[in-house]
Amino acid sequence: MRTLILCLLGYFAILSQAHAILNIDIIGGKEEGGQPIAVVPFQLRVGTQQPAQNIANIVSNNLYRSGRFATMPNHQLLEQPYHSNQISYSRWQTAGMPHLVIGRIAGGVVRGYTVEFELIDIYKRQRLIGFRYNATSETLRQVAHQISNEIYLALTGKRGIFTTQIVYVTLQGRGKQNQYHLYIADADGANPRLMLRSSEPIFSPSWSPDKRHIAYVTYDHFNSKKRMVVYIQEIRTGRRARVSAQPGMNTAPAWSPDGRRLALTLSQDGNPEIYIMEVYDHALTRLTHDPAIDTEPDWAPDGRSLVFTSDRSGQPQIYRMSTSGQSVQRLTFQGSYNARPRYSPDGTQLALLHGNHQRYQIAILNLKSKQLKILTQTTLDESPSFAPNGSMIIYATGSELAAVSIDGRVHQRLATNMNEEVREPAWSPFYK
Repeated sequence: MRTLILCLLGYFAILSQAHAILNIDIIGGKEEGGQPIAVVPFQLRVGTQQPAQNIANIVSNNLYRSGRFATMPNHQLLEQPYHSNQISYSRWQTAGMPHLVIGRIAGGVVRGYTVEFELIDIYKRQRLIGFRYNATSETLRQVAHQISNEIYLALTGKRGIFTTQIVYVTLQGRGKQNQYHLYIADADGANPRLMLRSSEPIFSPSWSPDKRHIAYVTYDHFNSKKRMVVYIQEIRTGRRARVSAQPGMNTAPAWSPDGRRLALTLSQDGNPEIYIMEVYDHALTRLTHDPAIDTEPDWAPDGRSLVFTSDRSGQPQIYRMSTSGQSVQRLTFQGSYNARPRYSPDGTQLALLHGNHQRYQIAILNLKSKQLKILTQTTLDESPSFAPNGSMIIYATGSELAAVSIDGRVHQRLATNMNEEVREPAWSPFYK
């Protein structure tokens, strides 16, 4: 058993707490061959106070929403064992259930909780993994996400995304009454935390590789005139600093993999071009020199090249270049509109916005085969962003968020409980 003490003291000290919770609905089929798994309600030890979070339900929901697992509903459970010596292995084998999750909770609000779980291989009749966690009432949900990660890794060989986060922008009101909010939430939409409230638009949020900062674009007033500006905000404290306020456009910031630079679009010389800015001293290096519009840069995971959107061919298409601005190469040729490229974590694919015949959909481009695959059925998609394990893509569509697996089989809809318009999502990286 390992002990994990989840301390979120400084991390959750953000500007304020809000309640625009994203509700997630599965609107497409599960991935074919989803692994059957049963998550049994965890035992409350004698004298244990009822926790505010149902850990077993959170774990079960996480696994189901990943699209990789077919979870057994509670009312169909054959039994509810708490220890491996209580399991009727033959019954579960007959039911075709290969894996079982059991667990126990002890403690209370005052002295804290201890949570134990075990992942059982029914056919081998042995424990695959088992861990113990210490938690407070406030960190129980994070424990459930960590348990989900351990199960996902044990059964798929890949890191789970359940302890990651998303950033997004909401819009309330219309016209002069517009209110824009920048939120950070858990990957399942829970625990939304307000980072910024503004009457000016907020867009293009981008996570730093260490998850400590977010860069984004908004507007400031200079001598009674509005100007597009780029800010970097520290997540833990909420402190922010304006890093680019050049004349004209200041937009589309993207962090380098080492976190030392931002690629962004500036029009200070009269035309939108791609620049690299040093985060430390804000020194600028211009990369593109073309009369077309060059924008929406994104770094390759190895930091050696960037992709970007340009209409230098007459229509918006995606190009790649070195970080010195050399070796420019067009990547997309299918369709009249391809924009907003985002690298997959392994650098082998691009998520992008593909337009054809007034339909704008999320697609992926295989950089080796050059094959383009459309993943969504909606027609007004925008802002794709890969999950850090490369399994899902989150995006905006209409007035809400959605997510799709990279094979296109699993579709999720994410909407707030406050009837807000939701846009500009970005998935966080893993903790380093």
